[in-house]
Amino acid sequence: MIRETELQRDFWNRNAIGFDSIYSERRQWVKRAFDKVFRKDMYDRFRFAMESSAPVAAKRVLDLGCGTGHYSFAFAREGAREVHGIDISDRMIEICRERAERHALGETCRFFLGDPLQMDLERKYDVTIGIGLFDYIREPLPLIRWMKSRTAGKIIVSFPRRFTWRAPLRKFRLWAKGCPVYFYSRKEVFSLLRRAGLKVLRFEKIGKLYCVLSLAD
Repeated sequence: MIRETELQRDFWNRNAIGFDSIYSERRQWVKRAFDKVFRKDMYDRFRFAMESSAPVAAKRVLDLGCGTGHYSFAFAREGAREVHGIDISDRMIEICRERAERHALGETCRFFLGDPLQMDLERKYDVTIGIGLFDYIREPLPLIRWMKSRTAGKIIVSFPRRFTWRAPLRKFRLWAKGCPVYFYSRKEVFSLLRRAGLKVLRFEKIGKLYCVLSLAD
């Protein structure tokens, strides 16, 4: 498991800039057109997360697997009182901190490097998200239970669907690059959420993903 975490960290350190550019309007029009077709799920899951978390004004938000902070900064712009992001990638966290400083969001957004299961956070959050996170988690249940223990409100997560044409291609491509990736059936997702003690409020199949809004309490 430690070895796998190291592989994930190395992969995202190498690919942080490329991943971040997917959300950029400055990306070449050909690549933007490609993304809108083949990465449409990424934009749709973002809309799902923002709609499901609303309103976030004056609330505390936890962004697990925050990447380069796209969601974290969106929550800050929506008026969140406090946003904490956690990621295992040194480069991702570095980009987040630089961006927070550049846009004067350092008072609202704070970013932490490491494995959340090894962190002892003192506060509870009103909203916790794990979007694009469980793609890379071999054993998701401990982390979902951890999210529940740190949340006094909404938990919003996404899971890549197992039975799609893209799943085997993506698995082969990422494993070849040293990045293990995992997929889920609808039954498995509901089982995980039930075993974690979460109440499902909204469950949607969005392209090749399952997106879920649930309550911790």
